[in-house]
Amino acid sequence: MRYRSLGTTGMQVSELCLGAMMFGAWGEPDPDACVAIIDRALDAGINFIDTADVYSQGVSEEIVGRALAGRRDEVILATKVHFPMDTPFGGTGGDPNKRGNSRRWIVAEVENSLRRLGTDWIDLYQIHRPDPDTDIEETLGALTDLQRQGKIRAFGSSTFPAHQIVEAQWASQRRGLGRFVTEQPPYSILVRGIEADMLPVAQGYRLGVIPWSPLAGGWLTGKYRVGKPVPTTHRAERIPVRYDLSLPGNQAKLAAADALAELADEAGISLIHLALAFVMQHPAVTAPIIGPRTMDQLESQLGAVDVTLAADVLDRIDEIVPPGVNLSAPDGGYLSPTLLDASLRRR
Repeated sequence: MRYRSLGTTGMQVSELCLGAMMFGAWGEPDPDACVAIIDRALDAGINFIDTADVYSQGVSEEIVGRALAGRRDEVILATKVHFPMDTPFGGTGGDPNKRGNSRRWIVAEVENSLRRLGTDWIDLYQIHRPDPDTDIEETLGALTDLQRQGKIRAFGSSTFPAHQIVEAQWASQRRGLGRFVTEQPPYSILVRGIEADMLPVAQGYRLGVIPWSPLAGGWLTGKYRVGKPVPTTHRAERIPVRYDLSLPGNQAKLAAADALAELADEAGISLIHLALAFVMQHPAVTAPIIGPRTMDQLESQLGAVDVTLAADVLDRIDEIVPPGVNLSAPDGGYLSPTLLDASLRRR
């Protein structure tokens, strides 16, 4: 396992980051199986783990905390805050002040994450999504205070559009606040929209980039092939818009996944390794997040660190999915409120 600088933090992280979203009810409900996966990843040289408070409503953080007991100093530990914790993920209702990016919620929820993780500090605390109701200076001010208190070492954003990343950098400079030092965007061969602006912005500000879903939510595992039944998964049940083949964007993903599988066969590697190597080879990327649900899934991904794609393979990938293109809009992870609420576009 090789290691890379996490932006300008001085922390060195493995080329693969272990994502814990699938630990708990969202994926593997057996804590012992999850701990075994974490132990294997650490033994393989991974020293970077990413979770979030909302993953299985805190259970993922608890599992990670249990696995790291006695090994905390070996790991760069990242978690996130933003989504409601008192309603099911994507549900409605609940306390409107127990969510978002306000100082009130961040200061309260970091204590809950510290308790669940069984640690005194978080290496990287991330804002899970933008919040149109909260001024970015309010958020940065709260994060700066937590950093000065020693509860977090650094902070970053997740799935922020490029213009909001720039706005946050300006606000930090203008107000003398700490700044986002990382961004966690969606990025895969099927979801290349961030190549147009977000990744160049990240390079300009020397941000660490930790892409989520480098296997496109399972589309690039080799299981999605033209003429074969579509797999039934927890993720497809939870987020059907990303898997429903009646939608044109998902039909385009299926055709691309099939073509990429053929390309991987020609290159003599697995589609999983092709997909992960593609993300790792972008010069702006620090470490893609892998999110295995089983030990076999973890083992199938670890070897990607030894793969380097030749220029002709990268050219073929560009032909299958052009640079800067998301084949399906929902895979971008965030849509501006102006696209979701018609009243914001009309006088």
